[in-house]
Amino acid sequence: MGFVLRHAARLAAVVAATATAGLRAAEFPAGGAAPAGSLDSRTHWAFVAVPDRSPPPSASDSRNPVDAFVEARLAERHLTPPAPADRRTLIRRIYFDLLGLPPTPEEVEVLATDPRSDAWERLVDRLLADPRYGEKWGRHWLDLVRFAETNSYETDDPKPNAWRYRDYVIRAFNDDKPYDRFIREQLAGDELPDGGADGILGTGFYRLGIWDNDPADKELARFDQLDDIVATTGQVFLGLTVDCARCHDHKIDPISQRDYYSLLSFFHNVAPYQNQGPSDEVPLPGAGDAHALAVTEPGAVVPDTFVLLRGNPLARGDRVEPAFPKVLAPPVPQITPPPSAKSSGRRLALAEWIASPDNPLTARVMVNRVWQHHFGRGLVRTPSDFGLQGSAPTHPELLDWLAREFVRDGWSLKRLHRLLLTSRAYRASASVSPDVLRADPGNELFSRFEMRRLTAEEIRDSTLQVSGTANARMFGPGVYITLPREVLASQSVPGKGWGESPPSEQARRSIYIHVKRSLLAPVLLGFDLAETDRSTPVRFSTTQPTQALGMLNGDFFQQQAARMAERVQRECGSDTAACVRRALALVTSRPPSDAEVRRGTELIRALKDSDGASASAALTSFCLLALNLNEFLYLD
Repeated sequence: MGFVLRHAARLAAVVAATATAGLRAAEFPAGGAAPAGSLDSRTHWAFVAVPDRSPPPSASDSRNPVDAFVEARLAERHLTPPAPADRRTLIRRIYFDLLGLPPTPEEVEVLATDPRSDAWERLVDRLLADPRYGEKWGRHWLDLVRFAETNSYETDDPKPNAWRYRDYVIRAFNDDKPYDRFIREQLAGDELPDGGADGILGTGFYRLGIWDNDPADKELARFDQLDDIVATTGQVFLGLTVDCARCHDHKIDPISQRDYYSLLSFFHNVAPYQNQGPSDEVPLPGAGDAHALAVTEPGAVVPDTFVLLRGNPLARGDRVEPAFPKVLAPPVPQITPPPSAKSSGRRLALAEWIASPDNPLTARVMVNRVWQHHFGRGLVRTPSDFGLQGSAPTHPELLDWLAREFVRDGWSLKRLHRLLLTSRAYRASASVSPDVLRADPGNELFSRFEMRRLTAEEIRDSTLQVSGTANARMFGPGVYITLPREVLASQSVPGKGWGESPPSEQARRSIYIHVKRSLLAPVLLGFDLAETDRSTPVRFSTTQPTQALGMLNGDFFQQQAARMAERVQRECGSDTAACVRRALALVTSRPPSDAEVRRGTELIRALKDSDGASASAALTSFCLLALNLNEFLYLD
């Protein structure tokens, strides 16, 4: 009490500031009307229509409108745009950002010396056309939709043919499927008149979540499944934490419990686990006997949906009809059952509203995600929470302009990539002066480029590539990599549901590793693999001891170091200096200095002379050291 009395004025100021920032719990008027929030929720930046903005005047010679927005904010703080990064740095940066893999030393040399004025634009276009682009960017989407191939819980049973959804996503990105079509296929592909095979594959989205196949309370488990769908749909497509209103009105955002159950009613007719039959699979049109993980409804008749008091299925409140959150001033849903009458048409009505150019959230959320993966953080730092408790955009005018351009360009993700990647802001150096660091410590203004560590998949895939063992085959059922015996023993039935693929298959990209929720690969898990039980909008990037221990002592990295040593010996013969030079070039994507080569040869000599290592063992140890270099693991 004494502390409170002594600091009453300060505490009051904090409370007042919090309320002013719009972080106080939303106030809900009686009668279930549209909530008001601590401020006027209808004027919250994310809930209003996207205005048609124009880029500010630019004082630079950049012709990219993105730079006009970024440089205008820098000028407000009397900062100049950052210097450009050198070509080699940019080449490595864009390879990882678009393909998730390093360029070969030969590619870097050709590209770094390309004299054409449009060399960078040509490189961007070439990488966007590379099929490995879909593998890299498909992985970002799989993070969002909680992709896994098993159900979790103790038995962790398989989801048959879940890999077909993963392949559908990769192809969608490679084909530059319009994002509004991508939304419709996943939410209601089976209800689209021209849905086809992709319309069935896309609805695998519904079947990816966790599932208890032997629940103690089946009714509660049913609403848990529906909550997973509502939560994932709200966060991924709309950037809203709608699921917070399952048991009560949202404490922060202007979303009532009635809003939540009105949204749930769009999904209430979805057939439960296993489509009320032996499997979640349905025949895939035009694919012979192939089946796909997909959603079904038992017909056009939909069960009534009620507000559940405190989320309890046994305590029903008012009956609700399908409706969109009131705070967004949405239209009334137009629901028409498909001619087949095999479903209600409700999901298609929801998909049409979400994918509409008039929806104030959808385009903003997606362009923010693309910006996030190219610049290290989103214009909105909370990419799945655009509500009152989320972060405000650091560049709101830029976000709105990008959202408008995205829609005008036919919802094309590749055109959006090209726009961002050809900006000076993207090609900026990561170096920063002390003065700029003091003026913009959190890089809120993009006064420099954000250095980042490679993702778990990038580390593993790059290791396979530089060792020369990578298998570039795409698509198909997941592969089973060798897992330590101790990891297999962690299951109630050790090793249940895990096979072991041939070595050549184990050398495929990480996106093709079978995702079993109870047996995640340590080589990926140690580097902050996405969570599989719920949507993951941002990967953590931790630094902890098991990472270094795994990279130095783990079987995978030891084996790949040996393969890498064999590769450089094949390419360079017995010339130790040449082997060292080649190994360093492979992991850093640049020509090593003479001093670096000298240190490497001295280490190999010491290992042979002092430790009695053979020439191949000493070179293997050096390759292991090269794989552990920060320059291999970090991108600037």
